[in-house]
Amino acid sequence: MAKQALSVSQLLAQKKTTLDLTDEMRLAFGEPEAVGTWIIWGQSGNGKTTFALQLAKALTLNGRVLYNSLEEGTSLSLMNAAERVKLSEVGNKVQFICEDIPSLLERLKKRRSPRIVFIDSLQYTQMTYKSYIEFKEALPNHLLIFVSHARGKQPDERIGLKVKYDAMLKIWVEGYRAHSMGRFLGERGYVDVWSEGAERYWGGQITGGHGSVSEV
Repeated sequence: MAKQALSVSQLLAQKKTTLDLTDEMRLAFGEPEAVGTWIIWGQSGNGKTTFALQLAKALTLNGRVLYNSLEEGTSLSLMNAAERVKLSEVGNKVQFICEDIPSLLERLKKRRSPRIVFIDSLQYTQMTYKSYIEFKEALPNHLLIFVSHARGKQPDERIGLKVKYDAMLKIWVEGYRAHSMGRFLGERGYVDVWSEGAERYWGGQITGGHGSVSEV
């Protein structure tokens, strides 16, 4: 059965829930909707995992966060990143698992499951675009944040590009700076993962404001 068409007034009268964010995250990403799909991507060594954990910590303002560490498991590098961002400050509000997508879906369909989920990495899920859409549509009340490898300045592989085009918020990490390239943009448009490293990397470049990073 076809869904009813909405008038302009009906469209604008819809109530959408937005996320509570820290001041720094709000300067980068504004006020994103609390559900949907995001993607984070960047080259190795640029601060992608550290940023993902910083974001996970910030999102605990909205409830429990689940981090599915498919690629790294509970490796020392993940432990070090968690220590860098002082993740212990939020106690058990961030929980780590390592599950394939069918097991994760079963977990998330449970009534008291976390509504904010990181999946690291997208390539390790072995999802097709069709299975990604099915997964997303099965969880309409969740925020699904995929972490992706990069090739150049784009997410790696066909699935990475397709998820990027579908995602509501696209976050590119380079030189210890996470840039908003999606449909939600804060006043500054980026957040530094590591201030000293970002200043060293981006020194002399004009990166402030809404026009700081172009889609490539």
